[in-house]
Amino acid sequence: MNIASLIDHTLLKANATERDIKKLCLEAIKFKFASVCINPFYVLLAKRILKDSNVKVCTVIGFPLGATTSDMKAFEAKNAIINGADEIDMVMNIGALKDKKYKIFLDDIRIVRKATAGKILKVILETAYLTKKEKIKACQLSKKASVNFVKTSTGFGPHGAIVKDIRLMRKIVGNNIGVKASGGIKTYSDATKMINAGASRIGTSASVNIIRRVER
Repeated sequence: MNIASLIDHTLLKANATERDIKKLCLEAIKFKFASVCINPFYVLLAKRILKDSNVKVCTVIGFPLGATTSDMKAFEAKNAIINGADEIDMVMNIGALKDKKYKIFLDDIRIVRKATAGKILKVILETAYLTKKEKIKACQLSKKASVNFVKTSTGFGPHGAIVKDIRLMRKIVGNNIGVKASGGIKTYSDATKMINAGASRIGTSASVNIIRRVER
């Protein structure tokens, strides 16, 4: 199993430096990860480093709470794309979903979908805050908004990806939409469990350790 090609090599810490981002990008090139996932400020830098590679630049929008306005999310996404982002991971409006304001919730994603036309769009559900019914509804509405992936977590919530959530998400979105497992994935065993449950992308900051386990 070529796990490297499924990994978004991630660094979203507030204290990440330019040196850290350069290291992340060089590791992504070396191990042939799918992308680097970084905060928007570093998109330009990452794009310059990765320009002659197949590694994509992924960034986060409305992060980590999802509570900014839809227009701000769209502006942030457009700006990231101008700077070189290939993939956008947006945090959904968690409060709107929990309040059952489904039109507002759906429009929030659709506005960002319009702003990211031609690019990969992943919607972060932050599953740790949701009931099973809310997870199902979030997946259904994300699918209706024509996103490319649904994603478990920001990594800043109470917990990250769990196998039963990946199975549920895959069941709801079907086979034509990706499922990204992120948050708390530290080992080769963690990653393979998520993939076997239906994940088609893995978001982790432990990417190198995972791959080194594969190589042994």
